[in-house]
Amino acid sequence: MAGHTDNSIVIDAPLETVWELTNDLENWPNLFSEYASVDVLERDGATVTFRLTMHPDENGTVWSWVSRRTPDPATHTVDAYRVETGPFEFMDIHWEYHQEPAGGVRMRWVQDFHMKPQAPVDDEGMTGHLNRNTLVQMELIKSKVEAAARTSR
Repeated sequence: MAGHTDNSIVIDAPLETVWELTNDLENWPNLFSEYASVDVLERDGATVTFRLTMHPDENGTVWSWVSRRTPDPATHTVDAYRVETGPFEFMDIHWEYHQEPAGGVRMRWVQDFHMKPQAPVDDEGMTGHLNRNTLVQMELIKSKVEAAARTSR
């Protein structure tokens, strides 16, 4: 058994703007509300290994992990996974960007994961948490990218 989420949002901005802003790792603390910092540890061609640190949770716990992601500008996709898995057995994330026929860009995140037996939540609990949080973060990103696109026109 494993957890799986599949969420998307349409952002009213040019594809290249959405791609550039959402793949600027060093700016993620300004784009996402949950990240306190991003530290790039290594670059190997297009692949980036980095540490994400979150703001303290409601219990004061600061979560941090190392991930590796590889963007492909030709296909407008990104594949990422956690190197330091923490409470996860594994966590893989696939990002896709598609120009919508009616306008805007659909940004989609697919997350596949499995929680360790000793994790504070199981796969079902984490699926619920990720689905709720992903929608919050996507709405925030949408508003910030659309505002940036308006000011650059």
